[in-house]
Amino acid sequence: MAKSSKLANGKPAAAGPATIHDQKLQRGEGGELHQFAEGDVPVLTTAQGGPVADDQNTLKIGPRGPALIEDFHFREKIFHFDHERIPERVVHARGYGAHGFFENYKPLSKYTRADLFQRAGERTPAFVRFSTVAGSKGSFDLARDVRGFAVKLYTQEGNWDIVGNNIPVFFIQDAIKFPDIIHAVKEEPDSAFPQAASAHDNFWDFISLTPESMHMIMWVMSDRAIPRSFRFMEGFGVHTFRLVNAKNESTFVKFHWKPKLGMQSVLWNEAVKINGADPDFHRRDLWTAIQSGNFPEWELQFQMFDQAFADSFEFDILDPTKLIPEEVLPPIPVGRLVLDRMPDNFFAETEQVAFMTQNVPPGIDFSNDPLLQGRNFSYLDTQLKRLGSPNFTHIPINAPKCPFAHFQQDGHMAMRNPVGRVNYQPNSFGEGPRESPQRGFTPFADVEQGAKRRLRAESFADHYSQARQFFVSQTRGEQHHIAAALTFELSKVKTPVIRERMVSHLLNIDETLASKVGTGLGLKTMPKPADAAVPTRQDLEPSSKLSIVENGPQRFEGRKLGILVTDGTDAAVLKALQQGLAKAGASFEIIAPKVGGAKASDGSWIEADQMIDGAPSVLYDAVALLPAAAGVQDLLQEHTARDFVADAFAHCKFIGYVDTAAPLLEKAGITQDDFDEGVIPLGAKEAAGFVERLGRLRVWAREPGVKMK
Repeated sequence: MAKSSKLANGKPAAAGPATIHDQKLQRGEGGELHQFAEGDVPVLTTAQGGPVADDQNTLKIGPRGPALIEDFHFREKIFHFDHERIPERVVHARGYGAHGFFENYKPLSKYTRADLFQRAGERTPAFVRFSTVAGSKGSFDLARDVRGFAVKLYTQEGNWDIVGNNIPVFFIQDAIKFPDIIHAVKEEPDSAFPQAASAHDNFWDFISLTPESMHMIMWVMSDRAIPRSFRFMEGFGVHTFRLVNAKNESTFVKFHWKPKLGMQSVLWNEAVKINGADPDFHRRDLWTAIQSGNFPEWELQFQMFDQAFADSFEFDILDPTKLIPEEVLPPIPVGRLVLDRMPDNFFAETEQVAFMTQNVPPGIDFSNDPLLQGRNFSYLDTQLKRLGSPNFTHIPINAPKCPFAHFQQDGHMAMRNPVGRVNYQPNSFGEGPRESPQRGFTPFADVEQGAKRRLRAESFADHYSQARQFFVSQTRGEQHHIAAALTFELSKVKTPVIRERMVSHLLNIDETLASKVGTGLGLKTMPKPADAAVPTRQDLEPSSKLSIVENGPQRFEGRKLGILVTDGTDAAVLKALQQGLAKAGASFEIIAPKVGGAKASDGSWIEADQMIDGAPSVLYDAVALLPAAAGVQDLLQEHTARDFVADAFAHCKFIGYVDTAAPLLEKAGITQDDFDEGVIPLGAKEAAGFVERLGRLRVWAREPGVKMK
């Protein structure tokens, strides 16, 4: 592997000759084709034909300083990228949103002058949009992908957008590379597939040539990338921001959203089957929870630190591919976010909502994170292209809920204009709004110095240590999932050298991981480890907060039990289960051979929510098998009933069963020898205990045995 990260300017060296697919022709602006000699590689230029010296870094003041607006190459590149598609978003196209509120716990005036943090118990209206990144609007919910977690808070001093993800780090360190990572992960332009999938040559070619992506790759190949529900995933602001108080004192901050119901993901085999059974699985889950009054909730937590901590921390706090472990800097709870209302119209609100990282109230400020700097510059272009007018703030979902006044006027679809003769300032008529040095946004007066150059800070050069820390922080089962995901994704790559290049990076993260992936891919010989600008640190302590399993909910609240019934189902057992679930704050669905329902043992009618043909067990967090002796004979003839049980067992879920369900378990290939602590006999007396045990969600000890079958 080329020593890309070892260079101070961050440029990756060429991976070898003909790195642009042996391209021999380049088309000019006028459409003419320019011929290149055999073996030559065309020079990268701007759209005006100007040769580009550095396509890896934005123009900054010093290696860690702010980005400069005069960077015409970055401006052109990001401008064109922002305008590539209409009308759906270029990224985060498939999204779903909800209204709610943020409630502040206590005043934080010591740290910030932001109005919403000045009074305990104050509620600020909110709108939140969750999304996938790579797929189009019509793609499925359970793609292996990053999830957008964008929060718009309608504060009394303007809108504040925390535009984050469910992963605290990102693929790239500099915003100038954003078009490249998205181009690479999207469907390949000649074939227009695969859709909503990273398992293809272009993505892994880019990643294998971009060592800074290795930490993010560990997250995306983990179960974090296939969450069970929006309600069960964390959110992060990703970047380092600043809090600024009334004395103009600055405190660095990272934003964390912690789900009240704990974290939970699905297995890859589940995700594939869920996408077939219900491609709107995440949307339906959020809709159902809010409509039934089970309002999703997250706690906002701050990781706050000063310049001394930033200077002493092992990694650069401006590097968006790094995090600060919670054991090193525990986050402090500051408030809660509750979603309690669905949009009245999906298009008017969820599709037209415009998030921009530069939307901050006084008291919140930016750091010099180069990815954040670029995002601040880019988002306005994006909204203009998508929503068709500079007046997109006139759309109700984007309009502030506080008083506002300015002299902006006219333009396409203007819904309001300044009133009166004056539309400028200063003016001598005493009309119109005026600036307020006391109340207005004032950037933190940081002192910057350095040469004006395209540079990558040397402090950004360690690309493997935190990737290793994430991997060793997972349970053995979670590590197995990462290895399996990498093997699967790379097995779809047709170019052998790309697969080998990725394994060379994995050797710098964990040799056992690299060996598993290399063996799974059938590599004849293992490659040498990729050249590393900074050796991988072995001394970083595992962080338990990085594991989903280690941070499970230990309760079944907010989850769903699938209950399989037939004519003659024991009414007492069913009633006891329903009571136990209600007490636990969980829900259930009744699955029957026919969607009309079934007659219980006491003659009452059991209304069904689903029929067995349309309700595989992947849609539920656990299952209960309550067929009567006569009814089970009919189920034995249904392959979907067999799959219902077999999948639940293979996915390590808890299974409750009555004695009469034994033939169905046997039909699914589950014998008495296979029974474990997660296969539980049920009666009316055992129902409450069964529900209590469901809080563990999975029987992970079962997984290795299932894999060997």
